[in-house]
Amino acid sequence: MGKTKDKSDSRYCMPDPLATLTDETILAQIPSRSRVLDLGCGDGRLLARLRDEHGASIQGIELDVREIHAAMARGVPVIHADLDKGIPDFPDRSFDVAVLSQTLQQVRHPRLILDEMLRVAARALVVVPNFGHWKVRLQLLRHGRAPVTSSLPYEWYETPNLHFMSMRDFRDLVDVVNARIVKELPLINGRAIEQAWLANLRADSALYVLERKPTT
Repeated sequence: MGKTKDKSDSRYCMPDPLATLTDETILAQIPSRSRVLDLGCGDGRLLARLRDEHGASIQGIELDVREIHAAMARGVPVIHADLDKGIPDFPDRSFDVAVLSQTLQQVRHPRLILDEMLRVAARALVVVPNFGHWKVRLQLLRHGRAPVTSSLPYEWYETPNLHFMSMRDFRDLVDVVNARIVKELPLINGRAIEQAWLANLRADSALYVLERKPTT
């Protein structure tokens, strides 16, 4: 179980400047009446919408105590836990969908989390920031400093991010965990665009729908 939040725990409540777009994109990928687990659910905003608009059966996991109180005020069931310790209390295939939005880059063991998501759910929906975006590359090239952008708003000494990945890097990780990408939706200029050209250069972030590869 996690502990009462201190400054270092802020990695699990990183503000997402594309939150509305991200939520809408996630909601569009989840069928009605699904069983949904949201890892790092924050204030429960997404889960509450899934319950109210999709008739979903919902469960959240969150480390930040203040966020847990906010989620509970929405009537969202939340477990207080640290994702870096995994999610061993859930049996295999206990959910239809597991969601991890803007959190993978903040945990210590991304591979473990993806493995666990695909163990407890038939599908995993993962939203990750794209450090391959052209603005990030340009700032690094021009100034030789860790970049700060609207989608990556932290100075290097304050960032909750522990890992820095591009869309290409994430695709490689999907192969490592023996999963396949069902759908890739880059978020570009305020829109989710499937099969976008030069997505690794243009996307602020991307949503991935994943499944475990079938065993042969």
